[in-house]
Amino acid sequence: MEKLALKEKVGYALGDGAANIAWRGVATFLFIFYTDVFGISPAAVGILMLIARFSDGIVDVIMGVICDRTNSKYGKFRPWILWTSIPLGITLSLLFTSPNLGPTGKIIYAYATYLTFFIIYTANNIPYGALMAVMTGDDRERTSLGSYRMVGAFTGGMVVQGALLFLVAHFGNINPTVNLEKLDQKKYEVTVSAGKDVKNVNIKTKDGIAMFAWAGAETADTLNVPTRSKSFSMEARKNYSFLVTGEENLEPGKIRIIDQKKGYSNSIYILSFFLAFFLMLTFAATKERVQPPKEQETSLGRDLKDLVRNKPWIILLVIGLLFNVYNSIKQGIVVIYFSHYIHNQLLAASYMICLMLASIAGAMITSPLGKRFGKRNLFIYALIFSGLINATIVFCGPSAIGPIFTIGILSELGAAIFPTLFFAMLGDAADYSEFKNQRRATGLVYSAGSFATKFGGGIAGAIIGFVLASFNYNGQDEVAIQGAVPGIVMLMSWIPALIAIVTAAVMSLYPLNQKKMDEITIELNNRRAKAQISQ
Repeated sequence: MEKLALKEKVGYALGDGAANIAWRGVATFLFIFYTDVFGISPAAVGILMLIARFSDGIVDVIMGVICDRTNSKYGKFRPWILWTSIPLGITLSLLFTSPNLGPTGKIIYAYATYLTFFIIYTANNIPYGALMAVMTGDDRERTSLGSYRMVGAFTGGMVVQGALLFLVAHFGNINPTVNLEKLDQKKYEVTVSAGKDVKNVNIKTKDGIAMFAWAGAETADTLNVPTRSKSFSMEARKNYSFLVTGEENLEPGKIRIIDQKKGYSNSIYILSFFLAFFLMLTFAATKERVQPPKEQETSLGRDLKDLVRNKPWIILLVIGLLFNVYNSIKQGIVVIYFSHYIHNQLLAASYMICLMLASIAGAMITSPLGKRFGKRNLFIYALIFSGLINATIVFCGPSAIGPIFTIGILSELGAAIFPTLFFAMLGDAADYSEFKNQRRATGLVYSAGSFATKFGGGIAGAIIGFVLASFNYNGQDEVAIQGAVPGIVMLMSWIPALIAIVTAAVMSLYPLNQKKMDEITIELNNRRAKAQISQ
């Protein structure tokens, strides 16, 4: 059993850093890009994403089967990381490119680029995940590798979520003419104009604190609700006036007007370049060492039969679904919670960055804790710890910012352990299948696990929607919002906690404890050694 060098672990981690530039970039920013910049209706975007989520799950399984049947001088999984690196960067860039098309043309373009992106993302990410299981036959080394992977993933996500809006502001800056008239201590009339037509811009202050309302009736939106930013189209040399409130000592230099089309596109182009470069480094730094038994015949029917009789994998399938529901509810309710319960939306950004840093720390401690307790037991302890800590948010009032941040960070420290262990344990399930059936279908094991985790996010969205609807939540009605606050607090606290406890109960049924994995690892390595000697 060959130990993995630090260089190889870091190289592998770069691959998930690259993948999360794409995944979190799309998950966080594409919806608003489609609706506010490209000009597609929210309903059309929702249908597009629903269709893509379903088709993506099917492609996952197909890609797993293809990987298991790939034979090249680079191995079964590594070549796909190389082959898809540049296409993935290109399709990500195309997603955030907005050509001048009519309404129907925009829909066709969005479907073509979005579905192509997810096909290529799957062709990259399924082999990447399966690669972990064949880089080493040591299940403890695989846990360590999983920690490095998650550090890379969380870092890539933090980079895109933290840097993208700053890059958009930099590349989209149109240097407008700004005239400012002070009306009161915290009230100003701001008039802006540009030297050329700009189809879609966003205006806000540098600090993002002030509220904007239209001052000119001829350009005002229907409701003219004050918001921290306004999006509109500018005609060359035409004046646009706003009433700006809530920020002292406002100066023209603090007014930011961003061409969102140009800003998003150029920013994503740069991130796409680094995405492709990091994937190439992953390909160059890694090596496949674990091969299927030489006598194994190619049979999809046998692979599927082995899979459905693989008890550890069946349990992991349910676990993957449940812990992704848990994590997705926790993440999906944050902005609503800070907007309508804490009444400080900007604070949500700081909260999410703190949670991402906690996730990195959680991924880093997973390997030593896994060695101490075993993966199965650590998973159960982490679920109970994270869930019970998270439930205590229910006792925090709107002004308890310190306790809310502390509880969130501690809960996320435990929650970050779940994906780190999960992907390592899928490798254990592949080992178990080889141990029991003398056949190995690593790609299929990982692809089916990926299928379950993606649907977990969809279920979480449905739960959030159902709970808020049961409290008659309406984001444009302040009275309805306040009436739904108990539901918002429930979703932030004990509802995900309950799911974590249920997940821990299911994990207690998982049969591969550390003693069993040691037995499997020794037996498989003995078989491989005998196979080498007999050659």
